[in-house]
Order: sequence, then C-alpha cells, then structure tokens
Amino acid sequence: MSTPPLASGPEGPHALRPLLDTVLDALRDGTRTRGGPLPAGGPDTIAAHMRDAVGDVLPDNGDPDALRTLVHALTAGSTDPADPLCAAHLHCPPLAVATAADLAASALNPSLDSWDQAPAASALETLVTRALAREVGAPDAVVTTGGTESNHLALLLARETHGPSLRLVCGTNAHHSLPRAAWLLGLPDPVLVPAPAGTLDPAALDEALTTLPRPLLVAATAGTTDAGLIDPLPDIATLCTAHGTRLHIDAAYGAGLLFSNRHRAQLTGLDTADTVTLDLHKLGWQPAAAGLLTIKNPHDLTALHHHTDYLNADDDTQAGLPDLLGRSLRTTRRPDILKIAVTLKTLGRTGLGALVDQVCDHAQTLAALVHDHPGFELHDRPTLSTVLFRPTDATDDTVAAVRRKLLTDGRAVLGRARLDGRLWLKATLLNPHTRPDDLAALLKLVEGNTPR
Repeated sequence: MSTPPLASGPEGPHALRPLLDTVLDALRDGTRTRGGPLPAGGPDTIAAHMRDAVGDVLPDNGDPDALRTLVHALTAGSTDPADPLCAAHLHCPPLAVATAADLAASALNPSLDSWDQAPAASALETLVTRALAREVGAPDAVVTTGGTESNHLALLLARETHGPSLRLVCGTNAHHSLPRAAWLLGLPDPVLVPAPAGTLDPAALDEALTTLPRPLLVAATAGTTDAGLIDPLPDIATLCTAHGTRLHIDAAYGAGLLFSNRHRAQLTGLDTADTVTLDLHKLGWQPAAAGLLTIKNPHDLTALHHHTDYLNADDDTQAGLPDLLGRSLRTTRRPDILKIAVTLKTLGRTGLGALVDQVCDHAQTLAALVHDHPGFELHDRPTLSTVLFRPTDATDDTVAAVRRKLLTDGRAVLGRARLDGRLWLKATLLNPHTRPDDLAALLKLVEGNTPR
C-alpha cells in the first residue's frame, strides 16, 4: 500500500482537490437521501443506519470508498441547520466562506501553543481578538471553544484575582455553565437571584449585594437560551459599581447585535463588564467552535501564565518569540480565528449586521403569525431571534409530544423551554435565508400534529 498523501505541503492542494469533489458529492447526495431537516425514525433507526454504513470500524484492509460512504451516511443522518424547518437551538448554519476558511485551517494545522508552530496564525489571532474586544470596549480577548469555556474562564480569572472565597451571584435565568463552573472551580455555592420575567431582577440583586459578604462576582445574561432575553445591563452595571463587585456578562447569544446598527443599543452596558462572553457560532454564522472572552483588565490574564521549556523557554521569550501559553487553558489550539477573520473581512460590519437584522425580522414575523392564529398562544414578542409559542389550551405533555412527533417523523426541529411554569415550543431562527412561507409551513406542521 502506498503512503497516503498529506493535506499540506507542495502536493497538498493536488491531493485535496479530488477528495473535495468526493465530499461535496456525498454532501449533496446525503442531503437528498435525508429529504428534510433531520432523518426520520428516531434514535434507534439512525444508529442502525450508521452501524450499517460503518461496518468494521478498523478493518484489516482499508476501504478506498470510506470517505464517500461515511460522509454520505453522516449527512443523511444529520440535523441540517440550513433547513428552514430546523429551528430548535442556537445551532447556526455556517457561512460557506467561513467553512472554506476552516478547510484551510485544517489543512495547514497550525497549533497555537507556541509561535514556531503558528507564526502567522498567532499574529492574526492578536489582530482579530483585539479588534473584537474593542467592539465591547475592552483592550483584549482570548479565543475559546464557545460560551461554556468562556464562562468557565471568566470565573477562573475572577477567582485568581479575588481569591477562593469569591461567590457567584447570577439570575435563575443564567446559563447552566455558570453555576457548573463555580462547582468545577471549588467556589462557594452560587447565589441565585430571581428572574420572574425571564430577566434578572435588579431590586433582588440590590438586596443580595447589600447583604452578602465580599468578594462577589455578578453574572448577567445578554441573550438567554430559553427565550433570548437580555438582562437590564445598565441597571446591573450601576449596582455592581455601587457595591464594588466584579461583573461578567454572558453575551454568547446576544453579542451578534454588536454588528447591527438597528439592534446594537440593546447591549448598552456591555462595556462596563470586567469580562464578556462572545460566541460567533451562534449569531456569527461560524462553524463550531468560535468563542471569545473579552478582558477589561489585561493583568487578569497573568493567572493563565504557564511555563514549559519546550514551548516558551525564557531565552526564546526574551529574544522576542511570543509566549502563547498564557492565552488559553488549552495547549494544542487550532486556528479558529482564521474563519472568523475571513468572515469579518468578507462581509464587513454592514454584511454581518444585515444577517442579524434578517433573523431578528424573521422572529418578529413568526411572532406575528402566532399572535394572529387562533390555534396558538404566543409567550411574548421576541427580543432576539427566539420565539416561544404553544398550541392553545394544550397541556405540557401535549406540547412535549408534538415536538417529539415532529422529530421522529423527520418533519421539523423545534426546541422546548419552560417559562412561567409552562412548557413552550421554541423556535430559534438563525437562518437568514428563511422565508415567511417557511414560517407559515412550520406552524402548519405543528397544528397538524396537535391532537384536538
């Protein structure tokens, strides 16, 4: 057997070109096989199809058609976020230009744990992270795998700055990764502040900050995962300043509003935070992963400093080679910044802002359709691109069953959210190509699968 070709080097493009044709054909054919937003049949059926496609995972003799077979099987068995009837989660359809850039990152395979493995990628990361940090009003940012890692890192930096007795204070609407990070870091049990309308209550926060011993870290949310709501950031910032507490804002969902002239004002107060979570594989249309954490005080990053001679020897650093280990909790890091940079440069602020405006408009359109339909109840007008609704007079069990029936039949992908003591269907609209007719079709599917 001849030695298989490599993806990089002088022969890399020549070796990749026919393989890319194979992948693209398999993607096309797999999409046709699936025929909808997700495969029909449920977990057991999909698992059986994958077992049949894979066969012997590690055969004695290789299969030259494995690439085509497995990409086709994965495509046919995948949920497609580009399908307008796929609207459950903060799982965006990635832009073609970002995906193409990600291919280059995979082929070149720089590792951002030492400069000699990623000379250009480290320079690009510095330029792009600082530019995005300025959008938030911070001097620096680091790249993460997404909102969960960013939130974890924010708590770690706060703990290292303020000590192990630091206590997290967040709303009951906060993302689950925040209290989980407190647990992982050995911090005291978080204080959960009421969020009766889906957003953190400033009066309750004021009371908590008045009575709790220091040090404290307040975490606010700009874009909740259940309803896409934004906490009253200016009020929270004012309280944190008055009480002398550190502020973190989880804007993993809502940060995309920064690109929109129409919606940016909803993030007023973001610049007051010590750290801010951004996640561009949501309202940024990036292939996962594409997270960042902005840092207002660069000194906080000294907590990440780590020395190992083979990666950042003192004499190398003194000679001018950048030390990259202090930019992440990870060692090996792929250059996720490339796809982000290509997207920002290709679309510009205007292009990205237009995408944000489009999906927010889609949410308003769907909300209006629900509001005007006697068979549905709307939770509230959307803040971002999430719409909560349910069939009129349906029980929670019925709402859950309708969602699962659509999933099992492969007809539509809707999420679920419990708010105000009731279960709601959740539509998270992240596809800018969605049309009003698609939204009407989604409602018709729900209506047709609701028992009467």
